[in-house]
Parts: sequence; structure tokens; C-alpha cells
Amino acid sequence: MAMGRDGDWQGDLIVTWSEMPRSPGHVFYDRLQEVLIAGGFDSFVETACQPYYAPKMGAPSLPPGRYFRMHMVGYFEGIASERGIAWRCSDSMSLRDFLRLENREEVPHHSWLSKTRGRLPREVHEAVFGWVLKLVAEQGLVKGKRIGVDASTMEANAALRTIVRRDDGRTYREMLTQMAKQSGIETPTADDLVRIDRARKGKKLSNQEWTHKTDPEAKITRMKDGRTHLAYKPEHAVDLDTGVIVAAALHPADEGDTTTIAATLAAAETNLAHVSAAPTQDRPGELVADKGYHSRAVLKDLNTGVWKTRIAEPKQSAFSRWHGDDKARAAVYANRTRLGSGVGKEAMRRRAEIVERSFAHNLDRGGMRRTWLRGRENVHKRYLVHVAGHNLGILMRLLIGAGTPRQAAGRTLTYLLFVDTDQAATIILVGVSLDRSAIPRHGLIAALN
Repeated sequence: MAMGRDGDWQGDLIVTWSEMPRSPGHVFYDRLQEVLIAGGFDSFVETACQPYYAPKMGAPSLPPGRYFRMHMVGYFEGIASERGIAWRCSDSMSLRDFLRLENREEVPHHSWLSKTRGRLPREVHEAVFGWVLKLVAEQGLVKGKRIGVDASTMEANAALRTIVRRDDGRTYREMLTQMAKQSGIETPTADDLVRIDRARKGKKLSNQEWTHKTDPEAKITRMKDGRTHLAYKPEHAVDLDTGVIVAAALHPADEGDTTTIAATLAAAETNLAHVSAAPTQDRPGELVADKGYHSRAVLKDLNTGVWKTRIAEPKQSAFSRWHGDDKARAAVYANRTRLGSGVGKEAMRRRAEIVERSFAHNLDRGGMRRTWLRGRENVHKRYLVHVAGHNLGILMRLLIGAGTPRQAAGRTLTYLLFVDTDQAATIILVGVSLDRSAIPRHGLIAALN
């Protein structure tokens, strides 16, 4: 047989329908597409987005269903930037099918994602999050009995070296240069500035004194790994029985847990009410949180509401003094009693596992530990759809046993066959991939005499 050689490549001028390349499909995205179409996802988002578009003017925009699908791909593929999402969708025929693109249609440019996100308000993104929550609730994945709350940090798209002072707009380098000139150094070098920075007193960066020009809502904070960055504070309310996130808030990074918990719980109650799982006075829900949320004011406010708190209590070096505040004392003691029970200890272990896992999936594996957008409202829109993808992943794990495309492609069915004869016994182990586009993995035959 003669060896084939590559000649000069020239694109075909005319291609018939049967000759056009097609994707063999992806077991995860094909099944997810069936779920979205069966639930009426496209008609829902088009109805929700219709008020923000003209009835007829100019060229048609990016379809809302395609816009939200591309951001879900960002979660499933672990892609942080919208440029990366557009490139990944252009590189995969399976993702083109998931986006419902015709053969002659191009994948939307990343600028279309930015324009659509700027046009649609946060309320539309919250509605999509609520639609996904209702979809998973129909499969029994939202109980609403035990809710765990915790927060993490998300690095903003802003660098500390470009912060400016709020009073006069000087950069950090300009401030050091002025200090060097005041000390007698007319033309300070970089080493001089470093030495002055180390020697000056009170060099802690404060959000009251410093801000960022392009992203003033990003706040200076210490990250989970100990570094200091401009960041935001995502806060989750998670169903501890299933792992579904029922509320995903985004707060300023310099606000404490006791300050932000009220807004997160309000969002959780609203979302749970839409799926008929909201706590009531007759059927209160359990609120489980770590010691960062423990305060007398928080416990006193929640003690008369629809939540039974199980909030970890920090160690105290002295006796508590109540100064006549009997309601605060009753709330603290009731929380301590519920926390010390066997049910309370099990709930705290569950919180440490489930809630922390939600941040690992969305921020670390999902690629949102650092955002490439600016503005808290802008970042929150993207994050809501990102977390909606997380909830869809839990639903997919229930339906096909895999919550991500990589997990679905790597799953195999293993068959163990025994063949027993008078002369020998044979064990046959066969592993078959569940992905239709993959070749059956391997078969291993071992003979035992």
C-alpha cells in the first residue's frame, strides 16, 4: 500500500448536507438539553427578557437561552472569563449542539455576552436562578428543613497597586514619592520607596482611606489563603439535605458575617417560598452557621422568627453579662442548648461538609475564585447563572449519576462474568464507557486453572 501524502489544503467551495461534519453527541450535554427543553427553558427566558428589547428594531440580538447556556458552560467547564467561554464553545461541536446553533451560525462573540448582560437587569438573572431551583425542587432536591449559611472571598478584577486615596486621588507610589521628598530625597529610586514604605508607621490599608478608580465596589480584604486583595464576598444558603444552593448573595468584602446574614436569609426565604418550601412559625427551619455569625443581636432577631438557630458559639474567657437584656440571654441559651444536642452536632458536621463543598465547586473548580468583570452588580449577574449551573449539576447527578461533563465521560459500567467448566474457571472483567462518543474502554481476561 502506498503512503498517503498531504497536499496543499484548499477549502471546499460547495459542501452537501450529508458531507457536513456532525458531533456524535455528549452524554452529559445531550441529557441536560433534554431537561431544559422539557422544562420550557427557552420560552421562559424569552418571556422574561422581552420587556428589555424593542418589538422590532435592527438585527436580532443574541437569543436569551443561548446567553444563559453559555454561562452554564462556564461552570461545567470551569472557565472564568467570557472570552474563554466563547473560545471553548467554538472549539466543540457538542457545545455547538448544546447552544442550538445551526451549521452556518457562528458562536456568539464574547462582546455579545457583555452587551446582553448589561442590557438584562439582575432581576432577570435571579428569575433564571429561581427557575432552575424550581426544576430541581420538582425532583425532590429542595427540602428547606436545614439551611447552612457561610461566606467566602472572590478576588476582584482590580490590582492593589492601582488603588488611590479617597481624599486627594494620589496613587500609592505617588504618596511614597512625596514622603521621600519630604525626607530630603529629591529623586527617590525604587529601593528608596521600598525602604520608606517599610519604615513608615500605620501602613495598614483601610477601605475608608483607599479605593479603586475602575472598580470602587471592590474592597480591600484578606483572602482565605492569607493574601490581601481587592475582593467581593459571596455568601451561600445551602440545603444541607441535598447540597442545592437556595440563595447566592454577593456582598461587599469588608462587611462582617453578622451584617450580611439578614439579606442572605431574606433571599433564601423568597426562593424557598417559590417552591413551597419556606419555613413558617408552625414549621420553622434550622439555620446552621459557624461562629462568625454568632452575636446577641442576630440571635435575638432570629429567635422570634421562622428559624431555629444552631450557630457555633466562640469561646469566652469570662462570664456573660446581660445588663437586663432578657431576650438576648434567652436566645443565646436556646441556641446553646440546640447546638449541644446530638442533632446539633450532626448538623454542624453536615454544614462543614456541604457548604464548604459548594464553594469548592463554584469558586475553585468552577473558575470563579477570581472574576474578570467589574462592578458588584455585574459580577452578581454572572455568579447567579454560575450557581444555577451548580444546581443543574446536582440534578444531573440524580438523573445520570454524573454532575459534570468530565465525570460523565469518565464513568464506566463494569461487568464481571464467571465461566466455570470442569477444566478451568475464567473471570471476565469488562469496562464499557457510558459516553456514546467514546470507544468501549477495555476488557481484561484472567484465567484461573
